[in-house]
Amino acid sequence: MALVAGLTARVTATHTGTAPTNDLGTLTSASQVLDHSQQINFTSGTGAGQVDRIFSDQRTISASSTEDLDLAGVLTDSFGSTITFARIKAIKVVAAAGNTNNVVVGAGTNPWLTMLNSTGTITLRPGAGFSAWIGGATDATGWAVTATTGDILKVANSSSGSSVTYDIIILGCSA
Repeated sequence: MALVAGLTARVTATHTGTAPTNDLGTLTSASQVLDHSQQINFTSGTGAGQVDRIFSDQRTISASSTEDLDLAGVLTDSFGSTITFARIKAIKVVAAAGNTNNVVVGAGTNPWLTMLNSTGTITLRPGAGFSAWIGGATDATGWAVTATTGDILKVANSSSGSSVTYDIIILGCSA
């Protein structure tokens, strides 16, 4: 099966204010417009700028609980086939807008160290907070996954009281 994927990160902003002038002039309105975009396209394969595995899911974690996503041999794709990632090229995690607790990604037992290290975590705040990590188009390595000893991506609910929901998309390579 072939896999083609594209990811875009974009920031747009308009910053307005009053421009400074010399003592004899008048203040004028000014604005700065920013439109910065980065597009990465992946073709099918296992080399630089390529992916051949995808995992996507919407998941729910009960109050004060965690789950371990095993990146090597447990997750399944949309066709029901078991996925074994050798390398990750992109990952996006989005906390649901209706969450009242944070979604915390990272750390755990046998953690996938190459992105966040053994103690690193990312906290996604309620209200559709998200994080995305995307390897470059010329990067053949991405973030390595080591089966059994470095293949667990832990996702946690930060608090008691209510469950959290999150979406996750992982793109990577089998070799």
